[in-house]
Amino acid sequence: FAGSLTYENVISNYQNLTYALLLEMILILVSVHGFNGLRGILLDYRSGLRYEKLVNWGCFISAVALIIYGTTTIILANQIQI
Repeated sequence: FAGSLTYENVISNYQNLTYALLLEMILILVSVHGFNGLRGILLDYRSGLRYEKLVNWGCFISAVALIIYGTTTIILANQIQI
């Protein structure tokens, strides 16, 4: 198991298109699921239209930012030459 965590092995996994697409799908699904759960918790905490809009937009923008950051990491790791 420890051998599978070497730098070369991890980068070669990222360069496999199927693996990279699977990572991207996991990134999107987990981000949406997590921020939707956080949104639900925050909306249970307080009420009000302005607060609801703030929470909705905050969670949406945060999820999109996280997905962009993660996608950038996947793309950059895919371009590394070993």
